[in-house]
Amino acid sequence: LRSCSPGQARRTNASRRARLVARFGDIYAQERLDAETLLRTYISDTEMVQRIIFIAAVESFHAAKMAYRQFKVRVRETLSLGHSGPESLEDTVLDYIVRHEDLYDVQASVNEVIRSMNINPKISFPPEIDFIVISTLIRELCRVAFSMQTLIPPLDIAFGIDGELFSETKYHRSFDSDFTAALVAYHVWPALMENDVVIVKGEAVTKR
Repeated sequence: LRSCSPGQARRTNASRRARLVARFGDIYAQERLDAETLLRTYISDTEMVQRIIFIAAVESFHAAKMAYRQFKVRVRETLSLGHSGPESLEDTVLDYIVRHEDLYDVQASVNEVIRSMNINPKISFPPEIDFIVISTLIRELCRVAFSMQTLIPPLDIAFGIDGELFSETKYHRSFDSDFTAALVAYHVWPALMENDVVIVKGEAVTKR
């Protein structure tokens, strides 16, 4: 094991949180738009393109959180054998994960996301093309979602369903929305949450 000072994860929590929140914003501004441009070469339906990207984001967070839980169990089992302090086992485990995030098998999560998207009834793709074309976006989302699980408290995305009441605190309306409509037709980007409080708004389309 590489040496690491006790409580490293807790001491760096604020700076890591700021970096990850900024990175989430960067992905929205850059990788999301790159993926949208790429998808438009295969799909002319704007709504379908945006639905695909939103579902990719949701599935990426789901896959990364699952991978984090499994990774944490393995680390805890290994470190508990020789743990003696001074910090708690949980803090030691967290320090180790923060130090060794490069051991996260992000490609396994990307594959899991693509598998889930292939069987999602809300999205479709021309049969000759695979969702792997947006794997850059998926990989970056998985990486940031995995790292967000190491924060205290962890960050997560808001749950969103078609037809829900539009929330000004959770979402910006897309420019092509009906601004008088009260319900979400579909989501473009998820909101980022900390302890059920929105810290970065998502984007949604409202229509009558």
